[in-house]
Formats: sequence, C-alpha cells, structure tokens
Amino acid sequence: MTDPSLEDALDAAGSPMDLLRENRGRHPYPVPSEHTNWIEEERSWRETCSLSDLSHHQKDLYVEGPDALAVFVDLGANDFEGLEPGQAKQFVACNTDGYLIGDAILFYLDDERLKLTGTPIAPNWVEYNLETGDYDAVATADERYHDKDEPHRTFRYQLQGPNALDVMRAAVEGSLPEIPFFNFAEVTIAGVDVRALKHSMASDVGFEIWGPWGASETVREAILDAGEDHGLRQLGEKSYKAQGSEKGWIARPLPAIFGDEMAEYREWLDGDSYEASSTLGGSFAADDVSEYYLNPIELGYERFVDFDRDFPGRDALAEMAESSQRQKVTLVWDDDDVIDLFASLLRDGETYKYFDLSMPYWAVFHYDEVLKGGETVGLSKYFGYTYNERAVLSLALVDEEYSEPGTEVTLVWGEPGGESPNPKVESHTQTEISATVAPNPYVEAER
Repeated sequence: MTDPSLEDALDAAGSPMDLLRENRGRHPYPVPSEHTNWIEEERSWRETCSLSDLSHHQKDLYVEGPDALAVFVDLGANDFEGLEPGQAKQFVACNTDGYLIGDAILFYLDDERLKLTGTPIAPNWVEYNLETGDYDAVATADERYHDKDEPHRTFRYQLQGPNALDVMRAAVEGSLPEIPFFNFAEVTIAGVDVRALKHSMASDVGFEIWGPWGASETVREAILDAGEDHGLRQLGEKSYKAQGSEKGWIARPLPAIFGDEMAEYREWLDGDSYEASSTLGGSFAADDVSEYYLNPIELGYERFVDFDRDFPGRDALAEMAESSQRQKVTLVWDDDDVIDLFASLLRDGETYKYFDLSMPYWAVFHYDEVLKGGETVGLSKYFGYTYNERAVLSLALVDEEYSEPGTEVTLVWGEPGGESPNPKVESHTQTEISATVAPNPYVEAER
C-alpha cells in the first residue's frame, strides 16, 4: 500500500483550513524551556551575548552537481548575480501567482555544492523539482530530528549580542578572519573545524556556527567557556522565540501550495509532512485558503527580487509591485488590554485565550484578524512579549492607508467561537485588543 500523501489527507479533510485547523498542536522544539530564566536570557542578546541551539528544528537540503545552482536560479525570485562559494543569501520561492511558497537560507558551500537550510517548506519544494525536473544534480536531505531516528548531520549554533564578536574571538583558535556580512569562513574551535556565517538577528553582529554532529558538545562547551567573561547566556525556547518580534521578520506564512496547479506536488508530499501536519490557528477565519497567502512584496522582499529574468510568479509579482500592497508594521498591544487577559483568569465567568509568556505558541501558521471601524484591514502574524521593550508586539500586514505609525487598530484575540480541535487550545471567549501601529522593525537599531 502506498503511503498517504498530503493530497490524500486534503481529500479526506475537505479543505485546507479543515485539515490544518484539526492538526494536533505544534512541532516540538527540543531545547529546554529555560536554561537559567527567560527574562535574563532575553536581556542577553541586547546587553551581552546569547547562544542559541538551532541544531534540531531545521531541514538541510544538500544539492550537488553541475546544475546545483541552476535549480535555485530557476525556482527563486532572488537576484543570484555574483553569488559564489563562501556566500549565503535568503532564498525565496513563489507559486505561479506570485504568492510565497517558502523561504530559507542558501549556502554556497563549494563549486557545484550548495545547502538550503530552514523549515522544511522551501527545501521540500526544491527537492521535488530536482526529482521531477531535468537537472544534472542530486539532493541529499538531512531531515529535522523528529522526522527521523538518527542524529542530524551537523549542529548549528547562533551567537548574538554586543559581545558576540568578543566571544567569537575568544573561542576561535588563532585569529578570527574578517568575514563580510552574510559570508562564511572556516575556523577552528576546540580542535574542531567548523564554518561560521556572519549575520545579524538582533541589532548587533552575530554568527551562525555549524560543524559535525559528533563534535556538537565539544564546540558548545568551548563557546560557553569563551563567553564566561562576556555575560554569555544560553537561550531556551521561551526566550529564543521572542527575538522575532524585535527583529521584524514575519515567520511561518502558510505555504501557497493548495491550488489546482500544485496537485502533483501535494501528491509527492507525505501525509505527515510539515505542510500536512502543521497547525493553523488564530482569529482570522477565511473560506478561501488563498486569503492566507502572503507575497514577497508585502513582506519587504522586493529589494532582492530579480525582475530582469523569468521565474515562477515573476509577472504576477511585477503587477503587485506596481499596485498598492499591505504594509509590514509592528502592532504594540495596549497594556491595559493585555493585563485584562491575565485578569480574566482571576475572576468568575469567561476567560480569554491564555497568553503564555513570552509567546503563547499553539499554531505554526498563526493569523489574527486586524480591524478598523469593524472592518478587516490586515492580518497579525508573529507575536509575543519582549522584556527588552516591556511590551507585547505582533508583526502584521495592514492596508496601506492604516500603516502610518500611531494609527489605532483592533486585534481580535482567540480562536473563532473560542474553541478549536487543537488540544493546545483551551475553551475561551474571543476578545479584542487595542493596538497602535509602529514601524517594523520596532527596535530602532534594527531598521
């Protein structure tokens, strides 16, 4: 018997929304909730230095062969001009209507050898096209830890904060080479040859470090020792996820793969794939799955879309770029309304959807409705409390006329009807949160 596919699961559920709303919870994040305490951990990337373990929740797709780069050029909306070994870039893939399938980070490892790293959505799409297309290249998938029995092929750590450069210099044997932004180089830590990508996730210079899985603890201990005099703290799940609302990157859009033209791809995807098993949640409830789709223009990716060549969705994206689009903004939740969420737990009667600090994360694809004058004017996505700003922030897309900082809008909080088949959701009463539009990113140093 053939294993069921995403298309089979979709046929049984009736619609993409029914399938995804009925999924059970979220994907596990296999790091401790806290290493010390989440407040001090959050402070570290702003004041000293933080160390995150990214080794488990991402998929690596290695692509090798003469056409290794060609498949990314064919599928990606990016400008690949000048990309060479030792460099990385954000890879963005769209469907033929210009809506985002997924994005991930593309590493140009060596001649004819690249690696795509991120949630499985973009790597799965590339892997499918390699298998079904005419490319002189092969793909080797290193799945996330909970999608297989064996360990990951590599570990991946992230150093971030004003002291990250000092920690890196202390950890590396010899001198740390000058690495341009979003380039990577080989360095040695505790006798282990690793690669280090220079980037930024929270205002300051940061690094992603990866190497052979068997040396993960050796390298981690060396980094912790090097950071002891620099205020280094390890991030647990509660603190790590709070970085997104400060940085301004809208994570986990629902992939635009549910149209008729993508049926063969859904037949290729397993019925328990990331795309099939991830949960849809939040107050926004649409009858047409396309209303959950996002496009690269509104997400702020227009600056690296290459309109001078052909790629899936190119013409549709060109039209979007010429028309009014929703704007990416930060919503600052009203303090009194947030307090009322907690206060509802302490009084008789209805309670509102529980807000678990720092981020009440019960759905992978989270969409909340944003209102103005009772009419829908946008969608709120990634959200959470940040101790560094002493505020609850969410990253949203709103109609252009309501995108001016200082504009007052309303966010609908809680599941439709206050109920969900997702066991992570308790019975509650839906409520409204007043919010103020602010720039994205919210932290001035990030802009």
